[in-house]
Amino acid sequence: MATKTKTAAKPAKKKKSAKLKFKTGDFIVYPAHGVGKVVGIETETVIDMKVEVYVISFEQDKMTLRVPTAKAESSNMRGLANENVLKDAFTTLKGRARIKRTMWSRRAQEYESKINSGDFILLSEVVRDLHRTDEQPEQSYSERQLYERALDRMVREVAAIQKADRGQAMDQILETLSKARARAAAKAAAKAEAEAEADNDDSDEEAAA
Repeated sequence: MATKTKTAAKPAKKKKSAKLKFKTGDFIVYPAHGVGKVVGIETETVIDMKVEVYVISFEQDKMTLRVPTAKAESSNMRGLANENVLKDAFTTLKGRARIKRTMWSRRAQEYESKINSGDFILLSEVVRDLHRTDEQPEQSYSERQLYERALDRMVREVAAIQKADRGQAMDQILETLSKARARAAAKAAAKAEAEAEADNDDSDEEAAA
């Protein structure tokens, strides 16, 4: 009876390492922490496996994070917003604040989700919606905390994009918000004045009849 000869199994091919999206010195945005800087790319051994990781420094928070290069995309780590997205974000700041008439706890969760989404436009929406002028009612402590977190994240990214300092980025954002609120207030005042004049005209016509 003929015996079958076993053929030796072919060794598994090594996967080619994916092309790295970021390099040392690049600024990135990590959803849960905001803007960071890639300070190195290292290889670590985890359970007999070699894993390539980005070493990311969040200088503002005095924190270092190691993210496997293979998981950077799935963790929604991204590069800085481009000029078009930056322009859209400032257009968002100029828009009318949208405050939902729901319980604060639910709105707070939505704001928190937007802040940690890593999406620059959603972040600008939180800054716009929670911004208060001196004439507006004072914010609660939790509102103020969320606003300051969102504003800080936006300031850091704008500064990194424009290669400016944080003070300049802060001034640019606050000036945009202030001008938008002033225009909205002037528009509302003009509308109220027009309505008042219309009411007076109606009253005069009724009196003359």
